Amino acid sequence: MPISYLYTAIILYIIIGSIVALMARREMNDGVVEYFLSGRNTGGVVAALSYSATTYSAFMMIGLAGFTYSGGVGALGFELIYLSGLSLVAFFGPRFWLIGKKNNYVSPYEMLGDRYQNQWIAFAASLSACIFLIPYLAVQLMGVGYLLNGLSDGEIPFIFGVALAVMLAIAWALIAGMKSVTWTDSLQSLIMIVISVIILFYVIYQHLGGFKDFFDSLAALEGNVLTVPGPGFFKFKTFLGLSLPWFFFSISNPQVSQRLFIPRDLKAMKTMIKGFLVFGFIYTLVSVFWGFSARLLIPGLSNADLATPELLASQYVPTALALAAMIGITAAAISTIDSIMLTLSSLVVRDIFKNMEDNLDQEQNLRQLRTAKIAILIIALLGFFFAIQELDLIATLSVAASIGLLVVVPSIFGAFFWKKATAAASLSSIIIGSITALYLQFSSWSPLGHGAGVWTLLVSTAVFVIGSLFTEAPTEKADQFIDYINEECRQRNII
Repeated sequence: MPISYLYTAIILYIIIGSIVALMARREMNDGVVEYFLSGRNTGGVVAALSYSATTYSAFMMIGLAGFTYSGGVGALGFELIYLSGLSLVAFFGPRFWLIGKKNNYVSPYEMLGDRYQNQWIAFAASLSACIFLIPYLAVQLMGVGYLLNGLSDGEIPFIFGVALAVMLAIAWALIAGMKSVTWTDSLQSLIMIVISVIILFYVIYQHLGGFKDFFDSLAALEGNVLTVPGPGFFKFKTFLGLSLPWFFFSISNPQVSQRLFIPRDLKAMKTMIKGFLVFGFIYTLVSVFWGFSARLLIPGLSNADLATPELLASQYVPTALALAAMIGITAAAISTIDSIMLTLSSLVVRDIFKNMEDNLDQEQNLRQLRTAKIAILIIALLGFFFAIQELDLIATLSVAASIGLLVVVPSIFGAFFWKKATAAASLSSIIIGSITALYLQFSSWSPLGHGAGVWTLLVSTAVFVIGSLFTEAPTEKADQFIDYINEECRQRNII
């Protein structure tokens, strides 16, 4: 592919994205809540698109397509588990929004610290999130670097792609905080979905004879790719280990659960959930069909993760569409990167360096915003440093990310539904669960054949439940917290 085409596409993407971010800044007000949560005033459509872009990283068109290439239709079930987990958002979303607005929470861990009346919980959860999410951020940067390097046949250095991604993410996060991120996320999610659908239909109808012939060809492949476990990758224990963290992703990952605070009202929340369901279902099918297309057109790849890059670089995809796909995958990565940076910076400001007043004066607001922007730069530099090392450590931690973040799930359930849940139990479950996740990931130990995700959730839950039975709960706060939510839900007819 001519290098000039790549640079032209990149420049256009930068210009359009920057214009959108600057337009968002014109409507931005002052304050911490405005910067981190867009003033809790995001409309349903924008919230849905931003939620989609934040959730669906470059993993979909590369990782999920690779899973499909090697493991068959089990990859579809794996990803649909995440969509089924959105039932948690339908249940927890209104409750997050109600209590977040009442108590001025900015981060989900700030909420946990206040609910259990122990700020060490917020600190421990935030520190754990940084440990697991910064390397995951680095993997997104690496994805952009490898993509540009591959499509240019090595003419664009890997480090250029990494640097480009980190600079764009920093700029769009700093320009107007959450408002900038939600607006640019909306643009990027539209790019992701439109381009991926167009390319998929082109490949299937131009080179695979349409969908009927496409499925007939898949049925004729060796390995029973249309059945489970098919080629053997998605055996039950493997499927469970991969899918369990995915089911709880919407409440365990702070860059996603923080989005539950941003809708302007509960109607916007419902629109966000419905919009994401539609987006997610379409994008899941597209990514899986894309992996199958690569399996048919480019069989025999030794590394399934190369399915998307190899197909884009092949004669089956015209240059214009390959460029568009490059922008779509880059957009998916950057939308996840800037969301993670913004959320982690809010954890630094509100949870690690605690300062949660209900009504901050102007000087305090400015101080927190300055700290947040410095944190964004530091987080970005750490991600950049990890990315350019190209270490196996990053791959291990990226897999561990969704597993490690499971440690807050018991505390979240307890916060909303169990008045006897205690601070000591919550803190212990987060710390012991995080250690369990890291140890099992790095040791590759699978007790009874089950992966780290299963054991991390079991250990965290057991420690949380047992600890709560033998320690004292913050009864007054628990009553206020849970009774308020229950009363509001009853009045608003929320299940």
